[in-house]
Amino acid sequence: METSASTSASVTERRGIPAAAFVEDVQIYLSQTGLDVNSALAFLQERLQQYRVVEMKLLAQQRDLQAKIPDIEKCLDVVATLQAKKGTGEALIADFEISEGIYSRARIEDTDSVCLWLGANVMLEYSREEATALLQKNLENAKASLEVLVADLQFLRDQVTITQVTIARVYNWDVHQRRLQQAVATASES
Repeated sequence: METSASTSASVTERRGIPAAAFVEDVQIYLSQTGLDVNSALAFLQERLQQYRVVEMKLLAQQRDLQAKIPDIEKCLDVVATLQAKKGTGEALIADFEISEGIYSRARIEDTDSVCLWLGANVMLEYSREEATALLQKNLENAKASLEVLVADLQFLRDQVTITQVTIARVYNWDVHQRRLQQAVATASES
């Protein structure tokens, strides 16, 4: 039985996010975990908070990727435009952002290379073909990462729902048990 439990636990964990177990029988759950009702509720609330923190991090990563993808696509379009203008003798006039809200106009003559910002104040010069290949690879990686993040968020939302349902079940079970105890105490007094 221990092997099947560890196997199902590893299958139900996704990228470090622990799976929430659905509790069908609260009495069995409490006896297996060795917790009283208040401790179980505190544990479940803490787990719910952990899920919320992870959700915030994943949402921030998703926003970053959603902003990054259009930037990469824009860079790919610029490199494609430079490639299309090659050999025509026609210069490309472009407005580019120097810093936030400050733009400059440039006249780009026929060129065989482009410079790409890599981040951390690093810029490298690439041939147009290398730049296209690098940007295409970065775009594919960003889209793949976004798909994984969306799946992680869906998994996480499922775990939040399961945990919330479990909290409600444990709380309702406790209320029911207290009412039964109160009814037994009232019946024994009569």
